[in-house]
Amino acid sequence: MRFKIEKKIFDKLDNLYVGVVVAKGVDNTKKYPQISQALTESLKVAEDRFLDKKVKEDELIIPYREAFRKLGINPNKFQCSVEALFGRIAKGKKLPSINPLVDLNNAVSLKHTLPMGTHDLGRSSEDIEMRYARSGDTFTPMGSTETETPEDGEIIYAVGNEVRTRRWAWRQSEYGKITPDTNYVFFPIDGFRGVNNTEADAATKELAELLQNIFGCEVVSGYVDREHPEFEWSL
Repeated sequence: MRFKIEKKIFDKLDNLYVGVVVAKGVDNTKKYPQISQALTESLKVAEDRFLDKKVKEDELIIPYREAFRKLGINPNKFQCSVEALFGRIAKGKKLPSINPLVDLNNAVSLKHTLPMGTHDLGRSSEDIEMRYARSGDTFTPMGSTETETPEDGEIIYAVGNEVRTRRWAWRQSEYGKITPDTNYVFFPIDGFRGVNNTEADAATKELAELLQNIFGCEVVSGYVDREHPEFEWSL
C-alpha cells in the first residue's frame, strides 16, 4: 500500500513535508492511562500557551495560514486542524475524549503544533493520496449521511473517490472515521521543509514509539516530500 502526493501540488507548496505513521493490529476498545495522561498534559500546556492570546498570530500557526492562502483557501473561514484545536481550547471549551487513537493523535498534534489526521484503512486496500479533487469524488461530513462534492482545484486526502479530508488539512469525513473497531490506521503529519520538518520528524518518531509501546502493534513510519512523493509499506 502507498501514500502519495500528486506532484503538481508541490508547484504551490514546494516545501510540503508530510510525516507518515501507519499502525496495524491496534486494540482501540480499551482504556489506556498513558494516552489519557498525554492528552491531559498537552491540553494544560495549550491552555497556558494561549491564555489571552490569538491563536492565528502564533508563529507556528502562521505558516499554515499562509499555505492555505497559496491554495486559495480563506484561513479565517477554514482553519487547519491544529489551529482549530488550539482555538477551541483558547476559548475555554473542553476537548472531549473520543477514543484512544484519536486522543493519542490530538495529544501529539497539540504537543508539536502540527496538523495530524487519523484514517481507518480497514475499509479499502486502495492507496491513500493527497491530490486535487476530480470528477466522482464525494465527501461525507463527520456525523452526517449527506454527501458533498469538493470544489474544482481543491486539495484533498482521498482513498479512491472517497474524500477523507477536504481543503487539505481542514476537516475529515465520515469515511475512514476512527471507531472502537479500527485496528489499521494511517496518520499524516503535515509540515514544511525548512520550517518545521524537524518537529514533524520528532512527532513521527514519538507517535510510532507510543503506538508500539502502548498497543504492541506493527508500525512503520517515514515521510513524503517533493523529492520523495510516495511512501510504500507492507503490513
